[in-house]
Amino acid sequence: MTIEERIPVAVLGATGSVGQRFVSLLLRHPWFRLAEVTASERSAGRRYGEAAHWLQSEPLPDEVAALEVRPTDPTDVHLDSRLVFSALDSSAAERVEAAYAKAGHFVVSNAKTHRMDPDVPLLVPEVNSAHLGLLEHQSAHAPGALLTNPNCSTIGLVLTLAPLDAAFGIEQVHVVTMQAVSGAGLHGVPSMQMIDNLVPHIGGEEDKLETETQKILGVLRGDRIDPAAIRVSAQCTRVAVVDGHTLCVSVKLRESPGLDEVREALQGFRSAPQELGLPSAPDRPVHVLDQADRPQPRLDRDIDQGMAATVGRLRHCPLFDCKYVALSHNTLRGAAGGSILVAEQALAEGRIPGLEI
Repeated sequence: MTIEERIPVAVLGATGSVGQRFVSLLLRHPWFRLAEVTASERSAGRRYGEAAHWLQSEPLPDEVAALEVRPTDPTDVHLDSRLVFSALDSSAAERVEAAYAKAGHFVVSNAKTHRMDPDVPLLVPEVNSAHLGLLEHQSAHAPGALLTNPNCSTIGLVLTLAPLDAAFGIEQVHVVTMQAVSGAGLHGVPSMQMIDNLVPHIGGEEDKLETETQKILGVLRGDRIDPAAIRVSAQCTRVAVVDGHTLCVSVKLRESPGLDEVREALQGFRSAPQELGLPSAPDRPVHVLDQADRPQPRLDRDIDQGMAATVGRLRHCPLFDCKYVALSHNTLRGAAGGSILVAEQALAEGRIPGLEI
């Protein structure tokens, strides 16, 4: 595609941490062209380069810096882009996203607000692309549509659970997370609270891991998802890491495979995004490392452009069947990159009326 042929897209809440990740990834996307950005009223009317405290490693191109920031106002939906990515926080998303969908936009949201709505797909494309079928029953958001990306820790968890569930069946999961500070946003955790410390509580996070996992691994039956009959127990902590959520996972399986079989299931996992060759899809959704002290956020979070989950320390569990440490990049795979992959999957399947590649 030439730049003129790429699909124009908008980002809601473009000045924040996740919004900046969207902007950064869309700068070089082969299908999408960043055409519009929105932010709060205090930023509206300014140039993006002035309104955003740019924290990404690559310089902000002049043409993006020059974009005028538009207000994120649900009473005056004014965007030209059919495809809209939402990096809004949950309070703003509740007011805004449904209004944009009803105005005819195809909204892909990173917010928690609509994830558990029965008619809204909660998508990890490698795991449950079949759930896009819910869009056929989403009359509440017509003529547009609403799709959601899971919680950043849930994505890393289900990428590793899905191949095990498919191969052996899963009964129970216990997971302890060590989550990066970037997951709390630009101003989320004061530095004096994190330095020389660990915070053993992240509001609402444990419930998200437990319920979102069941929905994602559930089965589409007509106009609803039957949640997976898997019991999930989660404990979530915040640690002094910039990017990359680490999860210590123990799994009880219906069958009793050997560790070599578990490794093979993880390492050999491929699905729809890989078969379709989607631009943001990792070559391998799950990488298994053999080193005794891996994965580590600083060393492994960027594997496969930060879009894969990395597994290490795979071993027998004396309580369940197997246990391992998993790592995924929370603002790439767990946020902006994951949402862009959701849009790619929907577009490749012809699920966005009026848009094609």
